[in-house]
Amino acid sequence: MRYLPINNSLFSENRQRLAQLLPDKAMAVLNANDIMPTNADGSMPFRQNNDLFYLTGVDQEESRLVVFPQHPDPKFREVLFLRETSEHIEIWEGHKLTRAEAEQVSGIPQKQVYWMSQFESIFTQMIFEADQVFLNTNEHTRNGLSVQTQDDRYIDQFKHTYPLHKLGRLAPLMHQLRAIKSPIEVELLQRACDITDGMFRRLLKFVKPGVWEYEIEAEMMHEFLRNRSRGAAYTPIIASGKNACVLHYIENSAQCQDGDLILLDLGAEYANYNADMTRTIPVNGRFTPRQRAVYDAVLRVMKAAQAMLVTGNIWDEYHREVGKIMESELIGLGLLDRNEVAKQDPDTPLYKKYFMHGTSHFLGLDVHDVGNKYRRFEPGMVFTCEPGIYIREEGIGIRLENNILITESGNIDLMANIPLEADEIEALMNA
Repeated sequence: MRYLPINNSLFSENRQRLAQLLPDKAMAVLNANDIMPTNADGSMPFRQNNDLFYLTGVDQEESRLVVFPQHPDPKFREVLFLRETSEHIEIWEGHKLTRAEAEQVSGIPQKQVYWMSQFESIFTQMIFEADQVFLNTNEHTRNGLSVQTQDDRYIDQFKHTYPLHKLGRLAPLMHQLRAIKSPIEVELLQRACDITDGMFRRLLKFVKPGVWEYEIEAEMMHEFLRNRSRGAAYTPIIASGKNACVLHYIENSAQCQDGDLILLDLGAEYANYNADMTRTIPVNGRFTPRQRAVYDAVLRVMKAAQAMLVTGNIWDEYHREVGKIMESELIGLGLLDRNEVAKQDPDTPLYKKYFMHGTSHFLGLDVHDVGNKYRRFEPGMVFTCEPGIYIREEGIGIRLENNILITESGNIDLMANIPLEADEIEALMNA
C-alpha cells in the first residue's frame, strides 16, 4: 500500500467495540469486496469493504473476518481468512499478505489467521455454538445500486447451508461504531485534508484564463499521488462558468474563460479515509463585485452552519436553521422576495431554488459515510459543512466546504489551514 502502516491498535479496539454490541452467543461475519469487471479481461481498481477494513486493516481481496466474542475456545473469538498466495500469484499479481504480516496489520494472532480454502472446516467448529449470526448488507440511505455483492451472495449461501440459524443485521451496529472517530482515525482524516491543502495551493498558482478543466484535474492527481494518496476520494468536480450550476458535473472538459468562476470539489483519499473539500475561485484571479457578494453570502452561511455542528444538536433541526440563514442571504442578494418568503409553504421553501442540497453529511471511510441522522451529534463525529448558491440565469455557482470534527467543547475544522477567505484566494492567485 502507498500509505504508511497504521497502528493495529485501531483495528483491535474496533473489534472490541463491536464485540460489546453483539448479543450473547452471537457471531458476525464480514467479507471483502469483489474485484469488479470492466470489459473483456479488464477489472476496476480494488476498493476494500470499509467495514472489513475498519475491523482488520486488511486491504486485499478474498478476505473474511469472523468475530465470535463468547466462543468457548479463545482461538475462535477472532478469526481472519485470507487468500493463500503462490509463486504464480506473486509473479502475475504481486505480494499478498502472509499470516505473520496479517497479524502485524490487524492485531489478530497468527494462529488465528487461516487461508480461505480452510474456511468451511474452521467455520464448522464455530457456527454451532452460535445462537445468532450477524451478516452485512449495504444499508446506506443513498444506496441505489443493484449489483450483487460478495455479502449478498454469502447471505444466500449461509441461508442454504445453515437454514435454522437466526440472522441479525450487522449494518446498524457498524453505523453506530463508525460514526464516532477514534484519535487514530482523526489523524488519518487530517492527513487526507493536509494533502488536499497542498493540492489546492498548487491549483491557485496554476489556474488562469485558457486552461482546461481536465488540465486542472491532472495537476490535482499529480499532487495527490506524490503524497502517498491512492488518488481522489471521489470523482472530482472541476466546473467552470455555468458548469458550476450542475451539482455533480464530472465531465471536466471545458476551457476556463476570463471572468468566470470555477467550482472545485476535490478531496484526497489517504489510507481509505477521505477528505471532501469545495472551493470556488475566479479564473482570472479577481472576483467581480457580484461574484464577491454571492461568495461572501455563502461564506457567512458556512460559518453560521459550522457553529451549529456541536454536541447535542440533531440533523433535521440543524438543516432547518441553516435554511433560515440562507433565506436571509438570498433576500439580501435580491434573489428572493421577503413577502413571498413569508407566505411560502414550509415544506417547499423558496430558498431551495438556489440551494437545493443538504449542508452536511457524515465523513470517514466513505465520503458520504455511514451514520444515523436521528442520532444527536456526539464528540468524535465528523461532518462536512458545504452550503452553496447556484444562480443559473447568471452562470454563477458557488459552494464552499470544509470538514468538521465535533468535540466535547465545540468543534475543530480539519481544513482550517486551507485558504477560504476571498481576499486570501485573490492574493495567492496573484502572488
